Amino acid sequence: MKTGNRVRHLRYDSWGEGVVVEEKRSLLEGGFCFVKVLFEDGEERSFINNLDNECCCYYAGLRLL
Repeated sequence: MKTGNRVRHLRYDSWGEGVVVEEKRSLLEGGFCFVKVLFEDGEERSFINNLDNECCCYYAGLRLL
């Protein structure tokens, strides 16, 4: 995911749609990559953005619209 993508969480409909407002990547090899998503409920939530990580936002239920 990258800044500007619209998303929705599969398990939390009450959050509404979200937009990726920030993406952070580690400069170190093997470091984390995070995205920050602002949802319609007014909350910003951060997710790991790396499919090699078992806690990745995709596996957590976040999907692109």
